[in-house]
Amino acid sequence: MYDGTSRPPLFTPARRRRTLRATAAAVALSAALLTAGCGSSRDTAEAAKATAAPAAGFPVTIDNCGVETTYDKPPSRVVTIHQHPAELMLALGLKDRMAGTAFPDSAVLPEWRKDYEAIPRLAEKEPSFETVLEAEPDLVYGGYGSAFAEHEGRSRKAFADAGIATHLNREYCGEKRVTMEDTYAEIRTIGRIFGVPGRADALVAGLRARVGRATTAVEGRPRVPVFVYDSGDKAAFTAGGRSLGTELIRLAGGENVFAGLDDVFGDVSWEQVVERRPEVIALYDYAGAGSVERKKEFLLSQPALRDVPAVRNQRFVVLPLTATLVGVRSAYAVEDLARGIHPESFA
Repeated sequence: MYDGTSRPPLFTPARRRRTLRATAAAVALSAALLTAGCGSSRDTAEAAKATAAPAAGFPVTIDNCGVETTYDKPPSRVVTIHQHPAELMLALGLKDRMAGTAFPDSAVLPEWRKDYEAIPRLAEKEPSFETVLEAEPDLVYGGYGSAFAEHEGRSRKAFADAGIATHLNREYCGEKRVTMEDTYAEIRTIGRIFGVPGRADALVAGLRARVGRATTAVEGRPRVPVFVYDSGDKAAFTAGGRSLGTELIRLAGGENVFAGLDDVFGDVSWEQVVERRPEVIALYDYAGAGSVERKKEFLLSQPALRDVPAVRNQRFVVLPLTATLVGVRSAYAVEDLARGIHPESFA
């Protein structure tokens, strides 16, 4: 079922190409079996069995946000929508499986930059349903819920009807508080889907060690009140209690002053910010929300914020938005936050 304003043709160009390839493969297999007719029926049966043999460790069934998908083999052509799923795949050494990506948020870390830039970019924001189909994916991996926006024709059902599997980053699966354990679980899930559980375990171990070093450095230090400033002028758009950002601040020796906000993100008044007297402000950096310098200038120019300790002392920590989401960069964010909240621990 297509959720856009018009229904797509039964066969898009991408689907037609897939169908032709499948037909060609079937013809080739039939020819091979006919050629082998002079052999025994056992040989024919063994050939058919080998053709249908599942990949080692498969099938794998994943329940993702209430959508159950069974993978008979690792996906070979993946489109990622949003940057953090792409980075996670690159960190798992899966660049050869990536057919396209979209919606870059921040500068990519140096170790993945070359590979990321080599992936075809389908759109600067979320691509259309038809654009994704043209990349001929067998899996679409979305970072934010908007990756599968029904009103834009990209619902998970629309992809399923086109024969394409989908996976949504677990941060947008439900209404529970997100923690670093969700990050580790997401990495292991992707490792299972692609048949590389060993790589996933090694990546998780490395990220745990990075977080562990940061938390050990600030152990015993007093909790510092931190305000997350994402964007906004009339009101402040900030990270709430269900965001991974709240967990990252806690691990870094701070306390999100809006941890009581029962949402991933939400608007709060500047009066509320003043009342909570944050000592550090975490600035989320991403394209489309104004530069970090403009955000600093705005905060420093507001008379009402003049006596807020973080503003008065100009204590800002800059975090790429992608580093505050369920993905491989969240461990880096814990380290950056810890250094900004408790610089004395890293002198």
